[in-house]
Amino acid sequence: MGQAREVMNMVTDAAVRIGDLKAVGECYAENAVIITPDQGEVTGRDQIIEWWRPFLEGFSELAWEPLRELEAGNTAIDEGWFGGVNTGTLHLPTGDQLPPTGKRIRVRGCDIATVQDGLIVEHHFYYDQMDFLGQLGLLQDTR
Repeated sequence: MGQAREVMNMVTDAAVRIGDLKAVGECYAENAVIITPDQGEVTGRDQIIEWWRPFLEGFSELAWEPLRELEAGNTAIDEGWFGGVNTGTLHLPTGDQLPPTGKRIRVRGCDIATVQDGLIVEHHFYYDQMDFLGQLGLLQDTR
């Protein structure tokens, strides 16, 4: 196992298994960049921690079920299922807050992390936001 895989496993453990925002932040370089479906480009460790916060504080029983874990040079790729129960308030990028729904979600996603000197410098997240919001019951039925 190479360094990219080790760091990807560390950030997954810190976020999903431990739920520790400080430990998540320690996986990223100070000037790291993440690309997300909901906020686009997020730059800097502190902002990245804030992107992670709603997931860690808004959900209990977090789980990551890997389908594929790959590594090529300084890049690690994970594909799998993210799940949890929405037991906390969700803070949206708009500043709005959504009360807990109590609903369980399970969303397929993929993320790609590039690692340099033992820290993530670039991390791309891909998941279906509509599926995520639909499972929370936050989409209006337009039929």
